[in-house]
Amino acid sequence: MKHIRNFCIIAHIDHGKSTLADRLLDFTGSVTDREKQEQLLDSMDLERERGITIKSHAIQMNFPYNGEEYTLNLIDTPGHVDFSYEVSRSIAACEGALLVVDAAQSIQAQTISNLYLALENDLEIIPVLNKVDLPSANPEEVTDDIVDLLGCERDEIIPASAKTGLGIDEILAAIIQRVPAPSGKVDAPLRALIFDSVYNPFRGVETFFRVINGSIKKGQQIKFVNTNKSYTADEVGTLKLKQFPQKEIKTGDVGYLITGIKDAREVKVGDTITDAQNPTTEAVAGFEDVKPMVFAGIYPVDTEDYEELRSCMEKLQLNDASLVFQPESSAALGFGFRCGFLGMLHLEIIQERLEREFDMTVITTVPNVSYYAFTNKEPDEILLVNNPSDLPEPSKLDRVEEPFIKATIITKADFVGPVMSLCIEKRGEIVNQTYLTTERVELTFNMPLAEIVFDFYDRLKTVSKGYASFDYAPIGMKPSKLVKVDVLLNGNTVDALSALLHVDNAYDIGKKMCEKLKELIPRQQFDIPIQAAIGAKIIARETVKALRKDVTAKCYGGDISRKRKLLEKQKKGKKRMRQVGNVEIPQEAFMAVLKLND
Repeated sequence: MKHIRNFCIIAHIDHGKSTLADRLLDFTGSVTDREKQEQLLDSMDLERERGITIKSHAIQMNFPYNGEEYTLNLIDTPGHVDFSYEVSRSIAACEGALLVVDAAQSIQAQTISNLYLALENDLEIIPVLNKVDLPSANPEEVTDDIVDLLGCERDEIIPASAKTGLGIDEILAAIIQRVPAPSGKVDAPLRALIFDSVYNPFRGVETFFRVINGSIKKGQQIKFVNTNKSYTADEVGTLKLKQFPQKEIKTGDVGYLITGIKDAREVKVGDTITDAQNPTTEAVAGFEDVKPMVFAGIYPVDTEDYEELRSCMEKLQLNDASLVFQPESSAALGFGFRCGFLGMLHLEIIQERLEREFDMTVITTVPNVSYYAFTNKEPDEILLVNNPSDLPEPSKLDRVEEPFIKATIITKADFVGPVMSLCIEKRGEIVNQTYLTTERVELTFNMPLAEIVFDFYDRLKTVSKGYASFDYAPIGMKPSKLVKVDVLLNGNTVDALSALLHVDNAYDIGKKMCEKLKELIPRQQFDIPIQAAIGAKIIARETVKALRKDVTAKCYGGDISRKRKLLEKQKKGKKRMRQVGNVEIPQEAFMAVLKLND
């Protein structure tokens, strides 16, 4: 056990985490020249294109140091805030962390939030100053920032460049010297933490785990503590670039397990694996079910593709257990699914994967969050509202509670004003303002999650000229004055455009929605009224004017009554047409509601 080191890399997006992992693999000879490629651990095309890690990976490296062979387990973590629970489980499986900071961009919001996660788990932190070879790098100043943040010595910070390979040998030496070896009892009952799982179409779910006590052998009867289900360990092994089956994985090591499970939902990240005959008395702490934060409707463009969409969603769920969906129907869009996502990035990824992997073009409705509604009848009765159309009538409603978050924004001192006014416009309350350096400010706000779901991130980047970084964590539910704003087209409610809004913003947003729809809905042979309403009260209206044939063209001169007669006849026809006519809503209209401020 004393020759094992388990570590992870924590960094903000684009600070060079995947490139550093590539260099570590090259340097330890874990990959051959044929296998080498950029972002080796990012296996999805989507990850490579966007330069983000969506799924965490683990890989084992062997490295000789001072005449002894060491086993280094790198447990890679996703960088994005949507996947923070997965990050926390990966960190719990490690004893040390490389804190990677970009020498050009300095410390960002996610660096700090992931650092706090690592410190809560008592990890040994090794600071790495990456990209020191860039012309825009500012190593002296950023070194001071890291010293202020960690309270470490300047010579503990390793200057490196993952691109050129500078400093990689020092990083490996630091991992062996500074990261403690795993502690655990070899003779205790099996206790292992699941930090990730991936679906293999041929072999079922592959579970990745870290053994804390005891050992896991091939053919052993094992049990998952939280789901209370037992399985046989058909195969266990270590994770190199390919999987290497072993007879036994011992205390402190990381490995994979195949049990022939076909449903990804049975393997929960954060669960504990133990022996079925001799179970452990205490599970690994910190397990929780992943809860979706953002909800949106996904509908097929053609209603006939509904069953095909269902099978695509089920296949996606095999790969991604955090996606939840249930069937729903909408008067405007037909049959589809109400889906729950971890955040906006997760929603984008699922939408993109549906199009790429399954050739499904889908319509996504306006994303919203889940609310708690309390009715007058029974004050204790809580209704979970994931869809605005599920909200009870205003007369029956006692109060509505919505989820709030603690938002951390790090920006340059010049942009504090615009960032503050944006957050206050989004109903944020400032909690704290700290100057990290003379140039960089950390702002902390409490604000409703619903307000950041729309266009918050884009606008934050705009007002700060791209210099602000943003991170958030949920802090619970709070009562709010919310109303349901419906959009009526030609007198019919379009349920897919309904939204739950704060009373103060309802009128403005209702008016903007009507104006936006007026631009997007094509003209028909009759007038189309577009109205925004709260309950029975209309708060805004726009009209799409009819296309009209010039029926009076043949009357030149003559009596006005002849013209009037023709116009009256046309009017009657238009009226009848309006009663039977239905209005087609283009796909852009559903997404336009998200970009009301453009």
